[in-house]
Amino acid sequence: MADIYDFGLVGLGVMGRNFILNVADNGFTAFGNDLDEEKVNALIEEGGDTTKVNASMDAAAFVQALSTPRKIMLLVPAGKVVDIVIESLLPHLEQGDIIIDGGNSFFTDTDRREAYLKEKGINFFGAGVSGGAKGARKGPSIMPGGSREAYQHVKPIFEAVAAKYQEEPCVAYLGPKSAGNYVKMVHNGIEYGLMQLTSEIYDLLKKAGGLTNEELQQTFADWNQGRLQSFLVEITSDIFSQKDELAEGHLVDKILDKAKQKGTGKWTSQNAMDLGIPVPTIDIAVSMREISALKDERILADEIYDRPTVAKIEKDVLIEKAEKALYFAFIITYAQGMHQLADASKEYGYELDLGEIAKIWRAGCIIRAALLADITEAYRADGTLQNLLLSPTFAEKVRETVGAARELVAHGATNGIPLPGLTNALTYFDAYTSSRLPLNLIQAQRDYFGSHTYERLDREGIFHTGWEE
Repeated sequence: MADIYDFGLVGLGVMGRNFILNVADNGFTAFGNDLDEEKVNALIEEGGDTTKVNASMDAAAFVQALSTPRKIMLLVPAGKVVDIVIESLLPHLEQGDIIIDGGNSFFTDTDRREAYLKEKGINFFGAGVSGGAKGARKGPSIMPGGSREAYQHVKPIFEAVAAKYQEEPCVAYLGPKSAGNYVKMVHNGIEYGLMQLTSEIYDLLKKAGGLTNEELQQTFADWNQGRLQSFLVEITSDIFSQKDELAEGHLVDKILDKAKQKGTGKWTSQNAMDLGIPVPTIDIAVSMREISALKDERILADEIYDRPTVAKIEKDVLIEKAEKALYFAFIITYAQGMHQLADASKEYGYELDLGEIAKIWRAGCIIRAALLADITEAYRADGTLQNLLLSPTFAEKVRETVGAARELVAHGATNGIPLPGLTNALTYFDAYTSSRLPLNLIQAQRDYFGSHTYERLDREGIFHTGWEE
């Protein structure tokens, strides 16, 4: 057994075990810790050579086995468990040691923990890790935030284990405090939006086009070879080919239509409202998961109300329009998420580089997509870009695809096919690109009933009218 290990990890579930084995595969020695003896033994057995990978249930032995400054990553459930683990480690740590929270912690919790540990001379990082269990093993996208100086100790390990895009590691120091957790939160919000949009296009292809699962599989596989190339489109194609092992037919048709959530999408939506940033495609994606949970009520309502007979669209025509509409809506969803990151950076002092964020999302993470290379270039070309829709490159992409989105939203509305994500993406686009909105009437109403005042188009100042006088 080696006396000293380069990297420590607490939480040897699937993600933690895979991540620590990834570290060992890339030339660093790693030591794990978990309260579950089976998980500790499983890691030792899978790690094989104990000079590279080892583990213990004892916190003191775990900490003592690490080189200084100690680099300890936590891959445990967000919430109180993180605080409990920190308290169990503290008696054994020394000044300058580094704790890295790799879970989906809420960003204000990260700020609180960083301030608390700073008083004790301990560095604390919030580092979002995306890519699931496979990514943790083969190369995730990593989003660290905290002390820039302390990150230098972690940087060689993170760059070695991260996914690579054209040989560039998908990890970068993002900013101080909770910048890493915040970026991961918005990443997950974008993920909600993209998943909702993909499910709606699937529904439309099935109901309006009559596509079979085999045709759906081929359609998404073809799309994944083009500009829609992405992890989510790729796995969607795979899903349609999966046969059911417990009954006849395809598995996707047997899965209950109730989508669950862990909270990160909701946090993105809530915080966007706090900041005053519109992210309606993400908002509705969260709401649709909540509506999906009302399965019993939906069954009752379906029996009460009639639904139009769906007018069919010729398959090849529909597939072409659906590809354009989905591409359009993907752009809008990324635009909303990046807009939120830009505003949060100013509000919370994160100093985020949006081009760098798009760059580390190009591989490893759940929202990786060919589109992110274009997003990276857009922010490289103009670091002050307020919204992707203002980029000349993206303006051209949107002009070419928005017409298809309009046609399909209209078809869905006329034929009773719910397309809330696509509809909200289109509404956001139409509102954002309107130099004049009807909100002047809302200001008049507010002033009428509450004397809230208003501004004018033709002169400076704040005005109030005695509407009832």
